[in-house]
Amino acid sequence: MSKERARRRAEREAERERLAAARAEREARAARRREMRERFVGPVTGAVAGAVAGVVGAVLPRPARPVRVARQRGFLARRRRTENAVVAVLWFLVQVLAWILLDSWMARLGVFLGSILLLPVLVTIVFDRRS
Repeated sequence: MSKERARRRAEREAERERLAAARAEREARAARRREMRERFVGPVTGAVAGAVAGVVGAVLPRPARPVRVARQRGFLARRRRTENAVVAVLWFLVQVLAWILLDSWMARLGVFLGSILLLPVLVTIVFDRRS
């Protein structure tokens, strides 16, 4: 009988140790997450920004260092940016010409909606890279 009790006690202790290890791992993961957040966002300042955030008593986080958004570099990225800029300028010119040449608001709205709907089609046809 005492061997059975010893075996059950060993099982209980093993289960308790397994649960403690899992809890310790969760807490370590949470601590790492807090550390990363603190490193990238910075400590929370005591400044109340209710007027800015629209919430009374809101506290804004302060960045630890200036945030720099890097864009992709290289030939393909430069070509994509150039293509997007050309498309945007041409779309804008079409809108300006429609506003200058057309007197009807319905015609202007039609040009606007038509250009919005046809823009993806034209971009796919003109800049298709599969062929």
